[in-house]
Amino acid sequence: MYLKRLEMQGFKSFADKTVLEFLPGITTVIGPNGSGKSNISDSIRWVLGEQSMKSLRGSKSEDVIFAGTQNRKSLGFAEVSLIFDNMDGKLPVEYTEVTVTRKLYRSGESQYFINKVQCRLKDVIELFMDTGIGKDRLLNNWTRKNR
Repeated sequence: MYLKRLEMQGFKSFADKTVLEFLPGITTVIGPNGSGKSNISDSIRWVLGEQSMKSLRGSKSEDVIFAGTQNRKSLGFAEVSLIFDNMDGKLPVEYTEVTVTRKLYRSGESQYFINKVQCRLKDVIELFMDTGIGKDRLLNNWTRKNR
C-alpha cells in the first residue's frame, strides 16, 4: 500500500482542483516561501481526521477553506482526497484502490467518505487501524521522504 495521489480543491491556497501524483520512489516538493508546500502536508493531516486547528496552522475550522484574494472570490467548501494503491491488500477492503475524502462547507458541515460512500471519522480511523498509518504516522513518513 502506498499513497498514490492527493487531490485538493478549495483547501487553503489551492482554490482550483489540484492533483499531485506520487510515483514509487522519492518524491520532493520544492518551491519558494508562501507557495503552498506546508498546505500539502496540512491537507494530508486534515483528510485523515486532524481536529486541532492549531496543528493545521489556523484558528477556526473554516480557515482551511480558500479565503479568496483581491482577484478571486472565496470558496464555499474545501475538499481533499487521498488515493491509496491497495494492491497488496493491507487495507481491510476488497478494493485495489482506496479513496479517503474529507469535505468541509463554510456552514460548518463536515463529511468523510471512503470510496465515495459517506462515512464517519471513526470509519476512516478504523480503516487504517492495523496498518500503522494514521494522520501522524503517514505525515511523518511523507515528510521524512520529501524533505
